[in-house]
Amino acid sequence: MAQALGEDLAQPSELQDDSSSLGSDSELSGPGPYRQADRYGFIGGSAAEPGPGHPPADLIRQREMKWVEMTSHWEKTMSRRYKKVKMQCRKGIPSALRARCWPLLCGAHVCQKNNPGTYQNLAEAPGDPQWMETIGRDLHRQFPLHEMFVSPQGHGQQGLLQVLKAYTLYRPEQGYCQAQGPVAAVLLMHLPPEEAFWCLVQICEVYLPGYYGPHMEAVRLDAEVFMALLRRLLPRVHKHLQKVGVGPLLYLPEWFLCLFARSLPFPTVLRVWDAFLSEGVKVLFRVGLTLVRLALGTTEQRLACPGLLETLGALRSIPPAQLQEEVFMPQVHGVALSELELQREIKAQLAQLPASASEPPPRPQARLPGAPAIFETQQLAGTQGSPRPEVPRIVIQPPEEPQAPRRKPQTRGKTFHGLLTRSRGPPIESPARSHRSSTSFLDTRF
Repeated sequence: MAQALGEDLAQPSELQDDSSSLGSDSELSGPGPYRQADRYGFIGGSAAEPGPGHPPADLIRQREMKWVEMTSHWEKTMSRRYKKVKMQCRKGIPSALRARCWPLLCGAHVCQKNNPGTYQNLAEAPGDPQWMETIGRDLHRQFPLHEMFVSPQGHGQQGLLQVLKAYTLYRPEQGYCQAQGPVAAVLLMHLPPEEAFWCLVQICEVYLPGYYGPHMEAVRLDAEVFMALLRRLLPRVHKHLQKVGVGPLLYLPEWFLCLFARSLPFPTVLRVWDAFLSEGVKVLFRVGLTLVRLALGTTEQRLACPGLLETLGALRSIPPAQLQEEVFMPQVHGVALSELELQREIKAQLAQLPASASEPPPRPQARLPGAPAIFETQQLAGTQGSPRPEVPRIVIQPPEEPQAPRRKPQTRGKTFHGLLTRSRGPPIESPARSHRSSTSFLDTRF
């Protein structure tokens, strides 16, 4: 299974040239030594100037200010205003702020904070020779016309080598998958190597667990889910694919494993990633259903594809005008597929999936549906891992007994000497005086 999917990523020459298979309309123009790079860094690209459907500069500035305000209070924003975050992601994150927003959406900033020095240790450690040789053979294939990855000794290819090597050391049981190359390359176009590494970890282990391992068991499950959704939403297209023998494993792995980096114009790829990091794998199914409808949605298109090769060619040669971001993304968000419906279909297909003794069973429960679930999981893990705060002790003292108010001493009609004697104690006894007889003053003799 894994070998077949890995071979499918390297398309035959008549269907897809190796030098121009990496997801940008700029690469279709061919190499040119003196061509100017467009605003995304592609040499000779056609996105040097904003197109007619591109939002004006004033609207971009307004969106930038909204994102600056939301990311300045990220925990409060995710707790209370995620609907606003989702709508802004669907409109497209401004290019100047993707480096700030992508790690926040996928939770990579928390992983980096909780594992200080981990990436530096992995980058400095020697890699497995087997994986290093395989990674080295794939470096020149990742966006060869992007200014970061033109030179084999440039910082782009060397940074990509370090990030992919670090992941093989971080998860040695999974190793390296060829589809991780374009994913890591897109991340490095916007982020430093350490942040790009932790974003890659979150994509491989939280958004798409079971995609990049040696068995790719989750890809097989999602292929069956995709066919079931086609049968329900596009029954005529589903019937045609079954008639010509085009199974989902012939085209879906390249779409989902590379996150459409090889299949869409680069501006549209970034818009898909904005929504994917916000809402999860549901966005990939919506994009895939939209591509199938654009390629085989009409009767004329299906009649023009009588066989397997013609049908695969139609799926890979949709007119670029229909894939421009302002035209394509509203159709993606308009697909009638909710998270609840997707989970219900996953459970139904998981029950019908035959068990394999050589492959582990898929674990769709390990996949988190987007940024809000990741935020809640990390918040819960942080609460459980941190020491419990001390509970303040409340001491209740009994009420004091009421005391009688002090009464002011009565001093009216009393001498000061009397007050002193009462306050100091009993009076000092003095010698007795002889009392005169009670005679009148007139009788007194001098």
